[in-house]
Amino acid sequence: MSNTRVHRAAPYWPPAGLLGRVDERDRQVLLGLGHGVVYPAGQVTIREADTSDFALLLVGGTVKVTAHAQDGREALLAVRMAGDLVGELAGIDGQPRVGTVTACGKVLARYILRSELLECTKQHPAIGLALSASVVAKLRTATGRIIDFAGCDVLGRLARILHHLAVIYGRPGRREARLPLSQPEMATLVGAAESSVHKALRALRESGAVATGYRRITILDLDLLARIAADAGPGGPPETNLSKHV
Repeated sequence: MSNTRVHRAAPYWPPAGLLGRVDERDRQVLLGLGHGVVYPAGQVTIREADTSDFALLLVGGTVKVTAHAQDGREALLAVRMAGDLVGELAGIDGQPRVGTVTACGKVLARYILRSELLECTKQHPAIGLALSASVVAKLRTATGRIIDFAGCDVLGRLARILHHLAVIYGRPGRREARLPLSQPEMATLVGAAESSVHKALRALRESGAVATGYRRITILDLDLLARIAADAGPGGPPETNLSKHV
């Protein structure tokens, strides 16, 4: 029998997520909170307008955050991955949920009650500061999306959102970043008709910036995507805005 030990690579926690914002000691404190839960694909973990006040610390997998507009349509507000804390607003202020959180594939998480989360931030000030910084970062992203929606065409909004997600969740040193999103989900995230997003994705594929598959968008050239995101603006079809890059 071999005595060779198999060493697993340490988990990667994106710097923008709560686990990536704290040192190893505080990270272990966070990972020791609450109890572990596993959600299958499609499981609703938090429901909009519900009065529950727990938060979920994502340890593995991806979730999407959605909410219903006044006309009844579902809007995709955000995508969260391992290292993120979701449901933290209700976990802080105890108010009703502002969105629904659904598992996109198998999700592993820590189920943390509001009382335990608040006590943790009192006992560990660095965790409290990291939590505040994480919430502020999400607010800045949401504000940036409002600005993009007012000043960019569909291609620009799509390129900027894809670039943002790839930078936040992609591993350093890797040329590719994979995002588990369907085209209908991207349409709601971008705030455009699915046909318009399909056209913009086709243009991005033809440029070599991305590749697409079933519930998957792979960023092939992050620098090219960044240039497209910066240059694309209101007016003109995606093909016109991309002509300088291809």
